[in-house]
Amino acid sequence: MKRTWILPTLFALCGSLVATALVLSGSPGEAAALLLMFVLLAGMHSSLVFPRSVGAREAQRRSAFDGRPIVYWRPGCKFCLRLRFRLGRRARQLHWVNIWNDPAGAAAVRTANDGNETVPTVVVAGRPHTNPDPSWVREQLSSAT
Repeated sequence: MKRTWILPTLFALCGSLVATALVLSGSPGEAAALLLMFVLLAGMHSSLVFPRSVGAREAQRRSAFDGRPIVYWRPGCKFCLRLRFRLGRRARQLHWVNIWNDPAGAAAVRTANDGNETVPTVVVAGRPHTNPDPSWVREQLSSAT
C-alpha cells in the first residue's frame, strides 16, 4: 500500500472499531455519527479531495506552456488542505504534484526549502513560495490566465 493511503485507512479502521464497540454496547445512533466523522476525516486526508496530480516534469512542462502555478503537496498536510479548500473550484486550474508519489517533485521541494520537504510549495514563474496565502495564489492564477 502506498503511504498516501495509510492515514485515511487508519482513520477508517479506528472509526469502524469504535463504532462496532458502541453498537455492541447499545448505542447505534452514536456509533453511526462517530463512524461518519471518521469517514469524513479519512476522506479529507486522502488524495481524493485534491485535483489529479501529475509528475513534476509534466507539471513544469505544462506550467511553461500555460503560465499556471505548480503546487507541490502531500496528503495529510493541513496547510495543503487549507490551500485546496480556500482555492475552491479554481484549484483545478493549478498543476498539482503529490511529492509522496513523485520523487522528482520531492526533490524540487527539498531544493526550494533548504533540504526540507515543506509543503505546500507553490512555484510561480520558476520562483518557489512556501506555504503562501491562498488569496495570493488565487491572484497569481488570475494573472496567468
